[in-house]
Amino acid sequence: MSAEVASTVHTAIGWAMVLSNGAAGLWALGARRWEALRHRSLWWFLGGAWVLVFVQLTSGVILMRAAAVDAPAFHVFYGVCCAVAVLFVYAYRQQLEHRRYELFGLGALFIMGLAIRAMFLGS
Repeated sequence: MSAEVASTVHTAIGWAMVLSNGAAGLWALGARRWEALRHRSLWWFLGGAWVLVFVQLTSGVILMRAAAVDAPAFHVFYGVCCAVAVLFVYAYRQQLEHRRYELFGLGALFIMGLAIRAMFLGS
């Protein structure tokens, strides 16, 4: 895979990650207030958004190693922080069950913010 193709894939997945986490975060916060938004598909959508975080991280590692691209240190740092944030939010799901929608909504928006920061640092 050429560096240009790998970079394009990494950028596209990055945008998908930002948009899906933003939408999932807003959906979860909306579900806190409006019961009509509380649907099983919210959790599937959020799970897909979080899978994209790890796909993005993997595509970044492939880009750095296989295509020999040198990324800025803080770009990598914020990318890894996105994955760590997913793990932290998921780890606290039992303790904060009574605040489930807030936890997942704010967590997804936080991950979106980290990803946006990583995108600005990577360009």
